[in-house]
Amino acid sequence: MGIIVVDLFITLDGVYQAPGGPEEDTSNDFELGGWQGAYLDDETGETIGAGIDRLQALLLGRKTYDIFADYWPKVSDEEPIAAKFNAVPKFVASRTLTDPSWAGTTVITDVATEVAAIRDRFDEIHVIGSGDLARTLIAEGLVDRLNLWVYPITLGAGKRLWADGLAPTAFTLAEPPKAFPKGAIQLVYTPAGPPITGYDMAAEGLQT
Repeated sequence: MGIIVVDLFITLDGVYQAPGGPEEDTSNDFELGGWQGAYLDDETGETIGAGIDRLQALLLGRKTYDIFADYWPKVSDEEPIAAKFNAVPKFVASRTLTDPSWAGTTVITDVATEVAAIRDRFDEIHVIGSGDLARTLIAEGLVDRLNLWVYPITLGAGKRLWADGLAPTAFTLAEPPKAFPKGAIQLVYTPAGPPITGYDMAAEGLQT
């Protein structure tokens, strides 16, 4: 059985919407897109690229799929990321998409059942962006690694990963955190079951 890796670029206040460009996702009148670029450097590019090299399939939510399907097929395969994304099998979670335009795409409608079967077919399946899908996968116990790229910026608006209704889950740090020259930090976690709550710090003599 392979693993499902969720890759998310997020701000300090948890916003993941439209990191790549101003027009990437303007839903809900979001006007702050393109916030990631100021923090890119060679080291982050190499690490992001290494993760993309490892993936054998893409699993995307409908919104992210539409963004990718409109962009990557138009990019020359001389660009390594385009070559990878255009070549690997792609799965999009949607109840309305019937005729996907991006070659190699399969539509899935039952995330809980179909994603578990997909995980059996590949060593690494990556979910990029796709916050709504990521939350569903966490709730269903289908995330094996949560790869967060945290950027030193707050936006105060936009789609947030840690929204109300997210399944309570504890995580274990799977790798030492990596800090990059322009301030981004990579944090890699694995799910560790339900969170421990109700800990009485005062009773343990640990109150501050």
